[in-house]
Amino acid sequence: MVTPNSLPPAVRGLYPFTPAVFTTPRGARMSYVDEGPRCDEAVVMLHGNPTWSFFYRNALLALRSRHRCLVPDHIGMGLSDKPEAYPYTLATRIADIEALISSLGIKRIHLIVHDWGGAIGFGLAVKDPARIGRIVILNTAAFRSDCIPRRIALCRSRPFGTWIVRGLNGFAGPAVTMAMHARRLTAAERQGYLFPYNSWANRVAVDAFVKDIPLEPDHVSFSTLQTIEAGLGQFRSHPVNIVWGGKDFCFNQHFLEEWKTFLPQAAMTLLPNVGHYVLDDGRDEPAIHSLLNGL
Repeated sequence: MVTPNSLPPAVRGLYPFTPAVFTTPRGARMSYVDEGPRCDEAVVMLHGNPTWSFFYRNALLALRSRHRCLVPDHIGMGLSDKPEAYPYTLATRIADIEALISSLGIKRIHLIVHDWGGAIGFGLAVKDPARIGRIVILNTAAFRSDCIPRRIALCRSRPFGTWIVRGLNGFAGPAVTMAMHARRLTAAERQGYLFPYNSWANRVAVDAFVKDIPLEPDHVSFSTLQTIEAGLGQFRSHPVNIVWGGKDFCFNQHFLEEWKTFLPQAAMTLLPNVGHYVLDDGRDEPAIHSLLNGL
């Protein structure tokens, strides 16, 4: 398990948090940031692949004076354990987050979700919609789709994709460039995103996350995602804010149009020149500041 003290000094400067540790029902240690007022209501921020809680660092700094903020690193990601043998599936990830929230006594949840964190967050939400408050959607999906970029499809293949992702760092590595459009990440920001994934062993879940994209009906996570999709209509009366980077190479306009169908009441802000890492690429956008100040 990578500890905060092992982070490079430049990264620690961008990530000034002291994470806690939760042991999941399957025995892996999950790192999570829990900051802000002690109460049973929290803003839960869920990342995807190949990011970690580092993605939400500026949101944490903006919100922690007013809200309890809970930001976990999924098992295999960020500062959490990276076991070789673990059920890296959508259902397990939902169960891990559910167990963490239960252990902390949190009864009311506001969600911010990005990338595969969308399926995980809505997977949690459909189990108990009454405890969900506001929802912020950032370039993600929580429904089935066969729209997948060729480069991700290649990484998903077996066994060649594993060699690309784990051996060549061909997923996390290129992401620090490909996920940006309006600006470049600084050297410290790039280091922050990549440091947890600095070896074959530490990229186990990056590879597993890609493999867990359920395109085929017999995929282990297909039925889980199908159930989540079927439950999205329960949130048509919830306050939902969609903030979308228009230059995302993966979660493109197709996914945004799908969200409009599932949640037609959602307030929608399109950032036309912002890429997949929307909170970083769009950090100077007024819409991002308004989103965080208005939550």
